[in-house]
Amino acid sequence: MFSGTQPLALELGLDAPVACVDGSHVAHARTGARLACAGLAHEAIRVFCDVLRRHEAAPFALSDELLFHDDDGHGHLDYMRLWSRQTHVVPDLLVSDAWHRGRSVPAMLALASEDRIRAAEEALAGRSELLQTIVFESQSEFEDGTRPWALLVRAAGIDKGTGIAWLAQHYGVSLDEVIAVGDWLNDVPMLECAGLSFAMAQAPREVQRAAKIVLDSDHETGGAIAEVARRAGLL
Repeated sequence: MFSGTQPLALELGLDAPVACVDGSHVAHARTGARLACAGLAHEAIRVFCDVLRRHEAAPFALSDELLFHDDDGHGHLDYMRLWSRQTHVVPDLLVSDAWHRGRSVPAMLALASEDRIRAAEEALAGRSELLQTIVFESQSEFEDGTRPWALLVRAAGIDKGTGIAWLAQHYGVSLDEVIAVGDWLNDVPMLECAGLSFAMAQAPREVQRAAKIVLDSDHETGGAIAEVARRAGLL
């Protein structure tokens, strides 16, 4: 979210737009002014909440720099605060629409066992006109030490690819002139549409296949951005 992105952007001295929440929210790094936002439609939120009720998954919603959750989410807050440290409890999050009325909701997420998350993903498979899904193993933990799986949903047709397309248009350049680097599944659309794309060494195979070049750098060694800059001829 922007609240997590802005401190780093300011440290880097960026006085420019930044695309957050997988391209769903574009804001100015210094002022925070909203430049573009693609939230989930009301019907998409309703459909997702209905599915989560049936599959007993802990729901979370990202909106206006707030992380909304219900009582089932308390045990996962240490992990979910990676998105936003500003949390708000909604006892009836899956039932009432009062919490998101008048708000833009760029993304929602659910945590549960893998079988429940896979079943919820399957239940949403026929609603691609409303939303898109990503499933992955989270870094949170249940009380028994096992890890829940996550189901992330965003508005249909919005991803990091559309995010860099917005930035390219803003700067008056073509996507062929864009350089991208990523390491996870949500980076695939961005890597596929950028003119020159790099995947970090620890990235999953499908992410590496989407990129033109796989880096030597990984999340433990660091130095990925410097390596990209050298390989792209910027240093």
